[in-house]
Amino acid sequence: MAIQTPEWVKHAIFYQIFPDRFARSERLTKPVNLESWDSQPTTRGFKGGDLLGVVEHLDYLEALGVNALYFNPVFQSAANHRYHTHDYFHVDPILGGDSALRTLLDAAHVRGIRVILDGVFNHASRGFYQFNHLMENGASSPYTEWFHVREFPVNAFDDRKKPNFACWWDNRELPQLNTDHIQVREFLFAVAEHWIRTGIDGWRLDVPLEIKTPGFWEEFRRRVRAINPDAYILAEIWHEAQPWLGGNHFDAVMNYPFNRACLEFFGGKALNTKEHPGGFKLKACDARDFAGQVDGMLTIYAPEVVDVQYNLLSSHDEPRFLTMVGEEKRRLQLATLFQMTYPGAPSVYYGDEVGMLGGSDPDCRRSFPWDESLWDRELLAFFKRAIALRRDHLALRNGEYTTLHARGQSYAFARHNAAEAIVIALNAGDKPESLTLNLKNIVPGEGLLKDAWEDEQLPVSQGRLTLTVPPFTGRVLIGAP
Repeated sequence: MAIQTPEWVKHAIFYQIFPDRFARSERLTKPVNLESWDSQPTTRGFKGGDLLGVVEHLDYLEALGVNALYFNPVFQSAANHRYHTHDYFHVDPILGGDSALRTLLDAAHVRGIRVILDGVFNHASRGFYQFNHLMENGASSPYTEWFHVREFPVNAFDDRKKPNFACWWDNRELPQLNTDHIQVREFLFAVAEHWIRTGIDGWRLDVPLEIKTPGFWEEFRRRVRAINPDAYILAEIWHEAQPWLGGNHFDAVMNYPFNRACLEFFGGKALNTKEHPGGFKLKACDARDFAGQVDGMLTIYAPEVVDVQYNLLSSHDEPRFLTMVGEEKRRLQLATLFQMTYPGAPSVYYGDEVGMLGGSDPDCRRSFPWDESLWDRELLAFFKRAIALRRDHLALRNGEYTTLHARGQSYAFARHNAAEAIVIALNAGDKPESLTLNLKNIVPGEGLLKDAWEDEQLPVSQGRLTLTVPPFTGRVLIGAP
């Protein structure tokens, strides 16, 4: 079948926001007992970030250059991460409620910024109305079929006993929904439809492969696309996902293989191999191994899918990239340059651009430091420059990808279309690299390539380009094909 993915995602630069930790508006009355904004995050504590706080910092996001936002869950919940959903039809009051989301959507859309929300449809919470009804009424509840209960009464709170109902990874706080039941499916589809009608631009789906009901995701796609044919349907799958990206389930996945490849190559000797993000073991690799991983990512899916893959370097579920590479910001800069010149939709995890650090959850979910004296200004300037490069050159979003060189710690490739040819050369090693690149299939004759950021032009002679790349540096050269 034909694969149709949203055109706008091919031109999107995402910014991921963990709502409790990005920004707090003074316009909203907050509950008491919030943690101080600058204190270390805890598993249970709340900082009080909200959606109006995001609205108040849209100037910052627009100046950074992003044009799409992905929010971790915003619906009513008793958890700071809000993956324990209480009410799928209402935004959490601590985040400002439904009106705050309306304000955010309107303000973002005026600026041409898209918004996707996190959908947690495999499991709910102990506070979810139907599960609470079950706890109160046991086998007499009309919602017994909404869950997988082995015996009554349900043991939802006593940690001394194993839970006697199906829950996500045996976490009794997250009762698993019985999606085989028609009423549960219709409820979840209604949730998806409601927020698409409200104006969100797509869904990021939490642990979608945990839902085993045949036809569930096909129907989900039909329902969502019937309302908004351009809605982006993004799945949290940490590994290759060919069966799910054939045009009738999801548009793309959170591209953790991309994340791991970048950590292994750009992290190099500084990579923290003791951490296993997502359960995957990492090891430093050279450019040849990196090229193999890149080629695999480019060929495993149809071009329509590759062009909308969600390419991330950090997320709320693993240590931040900068922490994983020994706080060596040149390695993050190199990875970011690659991310912004690679096919697909790049994503910046909030705060990476100013040098935020963070280990495993909950440390990777620190509050954004709005005290600008704490920002790494050089790093922020680099992010802005790399993002602007992507936005200014269509070939970086829809051009062909050609690997030019992969040896030692240096890797070079080209993005090219009928209008322009862009050569990107990356040196992840600690010594200068002199490269001679064969551009005969890209710039076949004589010509000049201009350095994107330096006042320098380099000649192409008989289809060959020679250049030097300093240690831990990337060069971008632009010219006509």
